[in-house]
Amino acid sequence: MTGADVLLLALGAVAVGAGALVVATRHLVRAGLWLVVCLGALAGVYLVLTAELVAWVQVLIYVGAVVVLLLFAVMLTRAPIGPSDDLDRPGWAAALVGAGSGLGLAVLLIDAFRWSRVDLPAAGTAESLGEQLFRSWVLPFEVLSVLLLAALVGAIVLSRPDIGRPAAPSPAAGPADGDRTGGDGPARAARAADEGGRP
Repeated sequence: MTGADVLLLALGAVAVGAGALVVATRHLVRAGLWLVVCLGALAGVYLVLTAELVAWVQVLIYVGAVVVLLLFAVMLTRAPIGPSDDLDRPGWAAALVGAGSGLGLAVLLIDAFRWSRVDLPAAGTAESLGEQLFRSWVLPFEVLSVLLLAALVGAIVLSRPDIGRPAAPSPAAGPADGDRTGGDGPARAARAADEGGRP
């Protein structure tokens, strides 16, 4: 086992542990911060695999944009910042689904590759990656951009519950006050003077 293998195992353990804390914590903001740790560990895995460009894209887009967008959505929607009791739900169903999915993927990979060695392709460059991204994958890239924009607009709309509702009448200037006092006093006299003294 080489040093790269040990580093991969350590980064994988950090990513799995941080991912478990994301879904296990009762604190919404801490869940977002644990997500930063998980995504940062994945970026470290890419660095060990000599995919530097993918690692920095992981940091810039996921850590620097998606997690910040998540935290801003939490703040804009006025979600509770402290621990929430409704986040402490029984997690046996999610744990069962996660364990089953992980076991199924492990069996699939072991059955597909056994102990055979796979020859890695030549290291890519930023030029070839950009060419593939903006030529073959430009439509999913733009759809993802629209999805993130829709999420941001939705967070803004949810943070303003008064949008689209009729304005409530002010209780200080309602007609009931004038009827209760027998007239609106100076306002009625001024209106009568403007109309030329007509009753």
